[in-house]
Amino acid sequence: MRPQTFQLGRENERMTTLSLFDAERSDGGVDELCPGAMVLRGFAARRERELAQAVDGVARAAPFRHLITPGGYRMSVAMTNCGDVGWISDETGYRYEACDPLTGERWPDMPEVIRELAREAAMRAGFERFAPNACLVNRYEPRARLSLHQDKDEQDFSAPIVSVSLGVPAAFLFGGLRRKDPTLRVPLTHGDVVVWGGPARLRYHGVLALKQAEHPFAGALRYNLTLRTAVT
Repeated sequence: MRPQTFQLGRENERMTTLSLFDAERSDGGVDELCPGAMVLRGFAARRERELAQAVDGVARAAPFRHLITPGGYRMSVAMTNCGDVGWISDETGYRYEACDPLTGERWPDMPEVIRELAREAAMRAGFERFAPNACLVNRYEPRARLSLHQDKDEQDFSAPIVSVSLGVPAAFLFGGLRRKDPTLRVPLTHGDVVVWGGPARLRYHGVLALKQAEHPFAGALRYNLTLRTAVT
């Protein structure tokens, strides 16, 4: 299926809303956001049962928590990690650590179903030999949001980012290389996977406040798995 391409434009000075799809798609469709970035529609849906078990196992070993930003703000999104290292935030800054600061134990191993899904998605998007060693697991409750930011705490920017959406739909913001650049608003539904790398690797992105909704996967919640090659 030929990718569907969207041009970055403006409805107002900051944001363009893309009228994509109101329902989940499991047809393998591809939406190209810009060179190096695309949405693989429904790519993860076929593995939802395995993914649910994997997320539950990770959360049992390393419970979800609300991190504090260096500015002292409590993040509205709860998170945990799995893999060789985990991303954390506190008053001293953002960084990757090999051990969970809550327990002092190493983060749980990355479940193979998550690793393989990420590799397959990266390859489908044109990024071969993706070897993720960190997976951030984010849990969104209604009204939780993620402000615009760059993923730049990694040691090497040559690998892409792979982001898996599960549960309640969300509006993903995808901007440019500067915070003030116009921003695409991309609807994401259960099973969608966003991959960005190459010239798009350092683009700003975020998630608008989650709306109240229900989904069979996790009720009113949305889970997001973000996979990265954090250390080399």
